[in-house]
Amino acid sequence: MLEREDQTTSTHLAIAEQRAFWVVGFQKIVESDGFLFFGRTEVIDNTLNPDFVRKYILDYFFEEKQNLRFDFRMEKPLGGIPGKKCGAIILSAEELSNCRDSATMQFCANKLDKKDFFGKSDPFMVFYRSNEDGTFTICHKTEVVKNTLNPVWQPFAIPVRALCNGDYDRTIKVEVYDWDRDGSHDFIGDFTTSYRELARGQSQFNVYEVVNPKKKMKKKKYVNSGTVTLLSFSVESEFTFLDYIKGGTQINFTVAIDFTASNGNPSQSTSLHYMNPYQLNAYAMALKAVGEIIQDYDSDKMFPALGFGAKLPPDGRVSHEFPLNGNMENPYCNGIEGILEAYHQSLKTVQLYGPTNFAPVVNHVARYAAAVQDGSQYFVLLIITDGVISDMAQTKEAIVNGAKLPMSIIIVGVGQAEFDAMVELDGDDIRISSRGKLAERDIVQFVPFRDYMDRTGNHVLSMARLAKDVLAEIPDQFISYMKSRGIKPNPAPPPYTPPGHTHHHTQI
Repeated sequence: MLEREDQTTSTHLAIAEQRAFWVVGFQKIVESDGFLFFGRTEVIDNTLNPDFVRKYILDYFFEEKQNLRFDFRMEKPLGGIPGKKCGAIILSAEELSNCRDSATMQFCANKLDKKDFFGKSDPFMVFYRSNEDGTFTICHKTEVVKNTLNPVWQPFAIPVRALCNGDYDRTIKVEVYDWDRDGSHDFIGDFTTSYRELARGQSQFNVYEVVNPKKKMKKKKYVNSGTVTLLSFSVESEFTFLDYIKGGTQINFTVAIDFTASNGNPSQSTSLHYMNPYQLNAYAMALKAVGEIIQDYDSDKMFPALGFGAKLPPDGRVSHEFPLNGNMENPYCNGIEGILEAYHQSLKTVQLYGPTNFAPVVNHVARYAAAVQDGSQYFVLLIITDGVISDMAQTKEAIVNGAKLPMSIIIVGVGQAEFDAMVELDGDDIRISSRGKLAERDIVQFVPFRDYMDRTGNHVLSMARLAKDVLAEIPDQFISYMKSRGIKPNPAPPPYTPPGHTHHHTQI
């Protein structure tokens, strides 16, 4: 994922001779209401517009709600008018890049020392990055090229961070060996370089003499044990989920709810759709848990909400793709509360029926996703269902087609049914296929709701875990689409600077 730590920021204010500061706390555990102290900013005296320098490094998790609390404390009580506006705290955040570039390079060697009694050498290379304390850490090993003194190794990719920890001038040591079956590989020689030198690409600067120090000491006429040449070098940035979000990509959230008769009569307490005045049912809880995390990535908070498997008024026709708000032209609901309201209303007007068909709602979202494949939008469909799917072949076909589009599907299974088909759709163990075509990427995540039922009835705890598990795969699925299409994020807009305030980039 990305570097996110426990969250916090602090601020100190001072007015006249008074001094103040912010204390920051973060919610360490999703399931807890308690905050843990994280830190405090430095004190800045005699200003109404402090710009704090101290930074806080926090791990970021897309799938969790991460609460921060900022406490403002004065060393002397402030006098003033009750209810008067006391100013605002401005936070700016940036992801620690820690050098996210990936370098691809290829090497060959010439006239390496012959090490094998029968035949030539079987050379391979080992790359090491140097550490601050002068030691070396292995970071890459090439394949073995058999029986040659002039090997050409395959190109390989390596994160720049792994090669030099982001320091372009740090020494990179390369050792060349002759492979032996028993593991006692013979040392041919070594050379040193740096990322900055390698980045010059193929040139006279990137032809290296392989030297064996022991041979050099013993033989006066020793020149080298061969040469290694860089054949090619290229570098590309590895973008993260947050790069795209900061560049303006919107996550569009759609929910589809199962209205089949197997859920039970909504007016009876045994029904999965039962409207208990004191507690949300399983459908509402799953919707709220996932929706409350994902809604923050959608700027207008207007979400299409669909139902499937019901008979609709006035003529009782069965639909597998009907708007919960009853408006075929505009199925959008305002926020998660708007979806819950439309869900409750539709339970009063439609008749639960069947069968359980997923393909229509998957294809519904796919139509929207197909219209915007430029990386500006990504679609997430949440299907909440009680059971056994009726249109498995059609749904597989829809998912295989959807895997080519900017979309992901979350399935939450409620009730006690067997969910074997859902596990198959998930595709974690065996990639889903339809008519002999494998899905281009894994876009489905399934979880059974019963795994998150808390015996004590503390639904906040179990719902937080549910959201964490179903959403954890979304950033990787998102990145896999963007990479497969060669889509790079737009540059982030400049940070917000309030009027009359000079911006010195403060991070959390």
